[in-house]
Amino acid sequence: MSTVPALGMPSKSFRRALADLGAGLRARELWALLAWQDIKQRYRRSSLGPLWITVGMAVTALALGVVNSALFGTSISTLLPSITTGLILWNFMNGCIVEGSQTFIDNEGMIKQLPAPVSVYALRTVWRQALYLVHNLVVYLLILVVFFGNLSHPYRLVEKAGAPLHPGLSWEVVLALPGLALLLFNGAWVVLLLGVVSTRFRDVPPVIQSFITMLFYATPIMWSMDQVRVMNQGSEDGFGSLAVQVLQLNPVYHFVEIVRAPLVGQQQSWTHWAVAGAVTVVGWALALAVLRNYRARVPYWV
Repeated sequence: MSTVPALGMPSKSFRRALADLGAGLRARELWALLAWQDIKQRYRRSSLGPLWITVGMAVTALALGVVNSALFGTSISTLLPSITTGLILWNFMNGCIVEGSQTFIDNEGMIKQLPAPVSVYALRTVWRQALYLVHNLVVYLLILVVFFGNLSHPYRLVEKAGAPLHPGLSWEVVLALPGLALLLFNGAWVVLLLGVVSTRFRDVPPVIQSFITMLFYATPIMWSMDQVRVMNQGSEDGFGSLAVQVLQLNPVYHFVEIVRAPLVGQQQSWTHWAVAGAVTVVGWALALAVLRNYRARVPYWV
């Protein structure tokens, strides 16, 4: 087994992988500045600048809220906050998945010229998505101001018999903070894992692009699990309950709920936290294994 004299440890070891992550975290001024420059460059010479992120999210959320409220006969005062928060969280996860798969490929020039840990480029991508998330949360705050009266007391997302009654906004809104922290923590391993794999196998990004839309429609963003459960109540063939169980296998759904539920006054379920925690452990184990074995090959693959 080859060793690196400067570090005195095997070139392929988890200590080296963790050392790369540690060095990347210590270089926070570098990846934070690069991420902010990415956003400024995207909206260069624009009058509103990064505020276009907020405007775009507001227009999309309003359009989807109005359409879905008319289609499903639900109150826009409770549906729009749910759709808005779902879209905000989806945009972050979608960015980590799609842009994460391109993170090393897009940074080819810097990787070849700048002797920095590979985790720096992954953290740059995650932090950029986090800044987008912060901009989009402004839309949530505006929605909250408008519809606070409807969300501050118990309500039903679906106005039909048998629909669950949600408790409404309370101090439990602070539970969204650990959910957001866990979301950011998972974004890092997603970018690292997909970034390294996509750099080696260039067919992976197009495959991800092909399946990401399907994942969006399979996640309760524009619709809710309340609607699915109500529509399938009393199903005699058992297909309704099976559909609910299949939809609950989507891990993105559980990550959305650990943040969205407290933000819109819905009851959090321990199941969401259990699934999110299990995905976190497995995801980081895979990311560290890939980082351990293939970290040094990234500059050659790009």
